Amino acid sequence: MKGVERTSRIKGFYKLSPRERLEAVKGFAHLTDEEASMLTNTGALPLDTANRMIENVIGVMPIPMGVAVNFLINGRDYLIPMAIEEPSVIAAASNAARMVRDSGGFRTSSTEPIMIGEIQVIGIEDPYGSRFKILSNKGQIIEEANRKDPLLVSLGGGAKDLNVRVLEGQPPMLVVDLYVDCRDAMGANIVNTMAESIAPIIEELTGGNVVLRIVSNLATCRLARAYAKVDKEVLEGEEVVDRIVEAYRFAVKDVYRCATHNKGIMNGVVAVALATGNDTRALEAGAHSYAALGGAYKPLTVWEKDENNDLIGTIEMPMAVGVIGGVTSVHPIAKIALKILGVKTARELGEVMAAVGLAQNLAALRALATEGIQRGHMKLHARNIASMAGAVGEEIDRIASEMVKMGQVRMDLAEKLLLDLRSRGEQLKRPN
Repeated sequence: MKGVERTSRIKGFYKLSPRERLEAVKGFAHLTDEEASMLTNTGALPLDTANRMIENVIGVMPIPMGVAVNFLINGRDYLIPMAIEEPSVIAAASNAARMVRDSGGFRTSSTEPIMIGEIQVIGIEDPYGSRFKILSNKGQIIEEANRKDPLLVSLGGGAKDLNVRVLEGQPPMLVVDLYVDCRDAMGANIVNTMAESIAPIIEELTGGNVVLRIVSNLATCRLARAYAKVDKEVLEGEEVVDRIVEAYRFAVKDVYRCATHNKGIMNGVVAVALATGNDTRALEAGAHSYAALGGAYKPLTVWEKDENNDLIGTIEMPMAVGVIGGVTSVHPIAKIALKILGVKTARELGEVMAAVGLAQNLAALRALATEGIQRGHMKLHARNIASMAGAVGEEIDRIASEMVKMGQVRMDLAEKLLLDLRSRGEQLKRPN
């Protein structure tokens, strides 16, 4: 397509086919034929399917998917599919799950899958009087909301309750919270639809104007919890238990440490979410908002000692996930990931993800409290650096191993080691 190389103003871009869009981008960015073909080498996700999932599709970006092992949750064995680009995460989760397994595995629980839809009302002279009117007509409002999804209602879900909050200020505003049981869906679409459907009733009752009608990603009514015990002998002594508890206390006291503490938890949670086609951004927003709910940002986990000086860990966090609807019902790999997990309900998936988050946190704290986080991480990072330096096949493992042995993982060192290796004329096995 001529004339589009130096401008991003491409009229009718969304009307083009994916391959036509790619041609436009190819000219703009001066992509080679090889680079352009990589974008259309879509594997298990057909380009037509991708084109129906999001806008302006030109290709796909594969992410490695691995499986964490050793997970025993509520007496049942699970293999955990995880899609993530960061090395050491899956290995760490598997190792932590093995430690917890020796003490009986994870125990989990969760609340009902209730999501909250918010309806903002402005232009009200008597906010508390309006609040009374809305609550007095709760039954009518809930009935109207449930007309939008009779199937969900027949399955035991649907709008269940509402609350009205007055946000003080000049002028004040009302917020109507609609509580919707989404069953096995994440539920954002139906919550938004229901919130929009009841807006006219609320305006009529209050004389105000409804502005926003939208789901909240702070899913405080949709929580997942996990519990783990680790025997002090498995951790190589009570001193390690104490160091892990002290590492947790550091996160409680220091927000800079806490941010990284919770990021490690989300390494596991988000990897499972991505593999199963769930909304990773909603989970991140909900988790970090929940961590700050008391007015200060705090850890999502708690680590303590029991009467035998063994380590006890718990986690509680919002878990707005689904096993039906959205990408989970469209993406072929997401379907396979759910089959590998073998979960039957959204609540079960959320509980599994909570256990993975707890395992990820355990692995990180144990590493930090003992040999340091870099020892295991750098072994895997070294392979990436070796590959970036141009190593192939067995060269990657040889160079990575040498850098780890030297305690230095750098691009310039990898390039030098590769040059030395090849200059010695060593014939290594190359990939087919």
